[in-house]
Amino acid sequence: MGLVLIVRATKKLRDRIGSPDLRDGERSTTALGEWYATRFAWRPDVLLLVNESTLLPVLLPLAPAATALTRAVDRIAAAMRTYGAAEATIAAEVEQMATRRIGPTANRSVVGIMNEFTFLADHWRGPDLDELSARLAATPCSPLYRTHVTPEDAFRHATAR
Repeated sequence: MGLVLIVRATKKLRDRIGSPDLRDGERSTTALGEWYATRFAWRPDVLLLVNESTLLPVLLPLAPAATALTRAVDRIAAAMRTYGAAEATIAAEVEQMATRRIGPTANRSVVGIMNEFTFLADHWRGPDLDELSARLAATPCSPLYRTHVTPEDAFRHATAR
């Protein structure tokens, strides 16, 4: 099957970046697993990615939509550096993202977190997407209450292995 990153996108994002091309039985080969994505209908539009296992949010400009997932790989790598992942871990993860596939959302809990992040981002909105990503990453999330509470702590734990 090869190296593949699975991005589970909402319908409003798929309308902008393309139809699902996820093959039956295809799984993400990345250590962090699948990412979920939606778009903020801001001027200009913003892409929100949320890691399914850690709930770590990553923001980047959506335009041009045709290259959004390619650019997302760089933003994910930058976020990994921000939260202290080792360069070898980052390089391995980026290598696993060589091919990107789009699929429909499948985890309602992660979709709920994306909705919460959307609400918070609308209120905390500012010109710096990295700063906004960091603020969202420090937000307590109910799916993480029994373990690490915030996405940044869950991510640090996941990449410390």
